[in-house]
Amino acid sequence: MKILTTGFLVFVCWASFSTFLYVCKIKGFCNEKETTLVSNLTVSDSMAADSLPDTLALQPDLITENLLIYFAFDKSSFAPDSSISGYYDKSMAFMQRYSGARLHITGHTDAIGSDGYNKALGYRRAQSVQDYFESKGFPPDKITIESKGEKEPVENNITDEGRAKNRRAYVTIKN
Repeated sequence: MKILTTGFLVFVCWASFSTFLYVCKIKGFCNEKETTLVSNLTVSDSMAADSLPDTLALQPDLITENLLIYFAFDKSSFAPDSSISGYYDKSMAFMQRYSGARLHITGHTDAIGSDGYNKALGYRRAQSVQDYFESKGFPPDKITIESKGEKEPVENNITDEGRAKNRRAYVTIKN
């Protein structure tokens, strides 16, 4: 009877551990942060500017919109253009005025490839955008990056056009 009880306990421990490994480490479902994307939201959309004291009211001309950067298939490099440079200038002005603000970069991929590969590729895409901003003089401690991999598509992954729109980095300022 002792050997049967010991065998049962070993089986339960092994089953629990292997389930944990599969769910948390391989699939990455444990401790996952929820991200809600809010597009093109300004202070006037979310609250009345006069509801804040004058010292805390944000200047609408300094609020930057979110930036989307698209990537080629299986690539993490991009060619900066005037919209990216303009976003950099606006975000630097905003960061200098509001020292608590942070630049947040999220890398995304299409659904071609494994979850692990796409998570790493999304991270490399976010890193390349981070490297660009840092090379222009953006403070490294004010940038956070993450990868969603293929988990948050904006289009379907059936067509070439849909997959192309999913290969992106999303840049936003969080205060």
